[in-house]
Amino acid sequence: MPHGNILQDDIDDAAQDVRKGQVTEHLTREEFGRRFRARFYDPAFRAEDAALERIEAIAWEAYSNSRKAPNTEKAGPGAADPGYDLSVEWRQARDAIRDAQRLQQEAASASRVLLIVASSRNDLTCPGEMSKSWRLAGIVRARMQEMGMVVDTLDLSRLASDPDLHIHPCKGCASTAMPLCHWPCSCYPNHSLGQVNDWMNEIYARWSAAHGVVIVTPTYWYQSTSPLKLMMDRLVCADGGNPDPSSTHGKKVPEAKAMELGGWHYPKHLAGRVYGLVVHGDVAGVEGVRRALSDWLSWMGLIDAGQFGQLDRYIGYYKPYATSHRELDDDTDVQAEAANVGAAVAQAIQLHRQGRLPAVGESFRTPRQK
Repeated sequence: MPHGNILQDDIDDAAQDVRKGQVTEHLTREEFGRRFRARFYDPAFRAEDAALERIEAIAWEAYSNSRKAPNTEKAGPGAADPGYDLSVEWRQARDAIRDAQRLQQEAASASRVLLIVASSRNDLTCPGEMSKSWRLAGIVRARMQEMGMVVDTLDLSRLASDPDLHIHPCKGCASTAMPLCHWPCSCYPNHSLGQVNDWMNEIYARWSAAHGVVIVTPTYWYQSTSPLKLMMDRLVCADGGNPDPSSTHGKKVPEAKAMELGGWHYPKHLAGRVYGLVVHGDVAGVEGVRRALSDWLSWMGLIDAGQFGQLDRYIGYYKPYATSHRELDDDTDVQAEAANVGAAVAQAIQLHRQGRLPAVGESFRTPRQK
């Protein structure tokens, strides 16, 4: 049914109403070159300046011609447009998700939990020390493993310590039209902009393989950490995203607007997984972060593991940062509470897979699908 019973003529008119005028021009050749060469600032590269100049010229040609996906193949049977030139890298990410989902749905497969450590801090970053989130995640992991879970630990601090590993920002395609936001995200890699090494293609499959997700995070300035928020934004495609880029011929805005207004079903690609949360801080904001994360996960159709599955606590309240690890050493109660989060998620997964933990409202049809 068309969105809001809109008439076809109105759909056609609205689909062509595309607002323009924000960033409208490419960089100049000079500015492009300056930014490109900044990656090779180290004097050790000077011996290869001639080679770098040739590589820069190739990169400029790709940028100026917007060559986002240099390697493509036909979408093939089953696609809305079988003849559409589909990015090979997008297809690989899509296939990895499908394989992960098949494994997750096998009744005999092991119960898997994706344990996400959201702090930016690790030994190889400037702070020079592990995070309390890492330690709390270890407690959660040990308890879940005791209960038979296979735990996949996703340490988002690697964004701060690994060379050229990125979660590139969400570009907000869903705000133009939901079908323009592809599942998985097709915005990256974008070779013409040098936006490569995007970690999300791996992360999507890790979420898809999991029966449950636990996020362990500190509070940064009353909010989620930067790495966590980057991942969250890029998961918008899991909540209503379009699994067939050929249906919009890539990023054809009028086609995507017409699809949404003609009746879009906003598929929840990660629904039915259990979730748990451990949020900690030292002064303020833990309740707000825990609530925001819980609302987000529930919105995507994930299942709350119950009273013991969510935790927000202060560790070393108003104490010096320099002794925060010692405060965690002494706070055996918060350690036990973190273990309870792991146990609650593991137990909820076991019950859910046995059909004994149905999600309330699974059969409901919401009148507001967006």
